[in-house]
Amino acid sequence: MKATAANAATPHRDRVPLAVGTIIFTVFALSLGDALIKQSSGQFVIWQIFVIRSAIAIPFLVGYLAIRVPSALRLGHAFGWTTLRSLLLVVMWICYYLSLPHLTLSVAAATYYTLPIFITLFSAITTRTKISKTGWLAVVIGFAGVLFILRPDAGNFNGYALLPLFAAMLYAVAMILTRTKCRDEHPIKLSLALNIAFVAVGAIAALVISLLSDDMRDGFLLAPWSTMNLTGLGTMALLAASILIGSIGAAIAYQNGPPAMIGTFDFAYVGFSFVWGVVFFAETPDALSLIGIVLIVGAGVMALRQ
Repeated sequence: MKATAANAATPHRDRVPLAVGTIIFTVFALSLGDALIKQSSGQFVIWQIFVIRSAIAIPFLVGYLAIRVPSALRLGHAFGWTTLRSLLLVVMWICYYLSLPHLTLSVAAATYYTLPIFITLFSAITTRTKISKTGWLAVVIGFAGVLFILRPDAGNFNGYALLPLFAAMLYAVAMILTRTKCRDEHPIKLSLALNIAFVAVGAIAALVISLLSDDMRDGFLLAPWSTMNLTGLGTMALLAASILIGSIGAAIAYQNGPPAMIGTFDFAYVGFSFVWGVVFFAETPDALSLIGIVLIVGAGVMALRQ
């Protein structure tokens, strides 16, 4: 409570138009990047994507900071919180990416966008803010939407839909940390920390996988790295651009606008994902999934507007 109050008292002023415009462009880039990851999930292992795209992005981030904000290259007082935030986001992306080969983009996106409900709940826990009747109604409606997508019966249950749900919880915690503990950190520095975490986690995972027997090294999670051609390098460059925009944009948006407001515009990701699903994969969610998507989006907006 003391830390939250201290941050609220800082002279950093909200710049809502900047935050809103940034989050819309951010989710556009991230949704396109996620569509590319789904498309290339049969070609590249997840750790290869982590390491190569971030290895492309890191020199640009370091170069910018070295020229424009050299002081941001120091560890700083929020090093521990920045590291925790980065690791939470890495695990979040692992969960979400692992779900993509098994779900339509729109269903994965909608399940992930239960995050405003978790932001509401977790903010209440950390700040002891009372949740209104509207907030609790949003929780119930959002849960109902998840059930429409999960369909937890023996014939229709898709356990992979739990992964974006867990990713939403992690993202909510990370964005609350961004607002309360990392608000004064330069957004480029936060992006650099995140991409370093991607490389570190990806490299460690690749090393562990190399020690496994050949019959275990298979799939999007455990397969060995693929040989890169020009097309693959081009894909990685696009993914690097996507993660640069995403990691910088999310930090800028949540540093400069109230999480509840920015989270509302964050929902544009669901719409973009629906478009990419149709364009890239000719995906059309079934009727029950569409009902679940509508319920989750409606609940998320209610949770953020309470």
